[in-house]
Amino acid sequence: MTKQLSFLPKIDRAATQEKLEGILESVRIYKQFGMMRKEMKVTPSYERREHGPTHAVGKPLEDVAISNIQQSKREEWLEKMAFRVEQALSRFGNSTAGKNQRDIIVKRYLEDEDVCDYMVYNEIGMSERTYRRVKARAFYKLAFALRLEVYETEETGGNES
Repeated sequence: MTKQLSFLPKIDRAATQEKLEGILESVRIYKQFGMMRKEMKVTPSYERREHGPTHAVGKPLEDVAISNIQQSKREEWLEKMAFRVEQALSRFGNSTAGKNQRDIIVKRYLEDEDVCDYMVYNEIGMSERTYRRVKARAFYKLAFALRLEVYETEETGGNES
């Protein structure tokens, strides 16, 4: 018997789910709080401190400015990712399946912090088995839409037969 060639790489489901959950968690926190900018301390510190070399010059204003610039780059990335997630979820379709998939992702990962799976499938009115299947399909679609899928690497060592 000859083996059928497959040109599509296999997806590492666990790694893809972990990556996507991390992104969704970051987006949820960004939507709730936004980014907090650092501010320079203006009150003096009256605690004793040991002096080091006296030629060192502290630049607290510049340090705060650099930190805020780095934070604003992350904020831009999070804003773009939040927009992409919303856009991908809106393209799930208006059918019952698409609506269920969208509801699962939004209720479980984007609304509140301490929401468990059983709370979501009870709220939606779905059995646990159906919920798990629909959630897996929704993750698969969302990972492809956001280009976050992780592929398995085959370790054949070059001796394929």
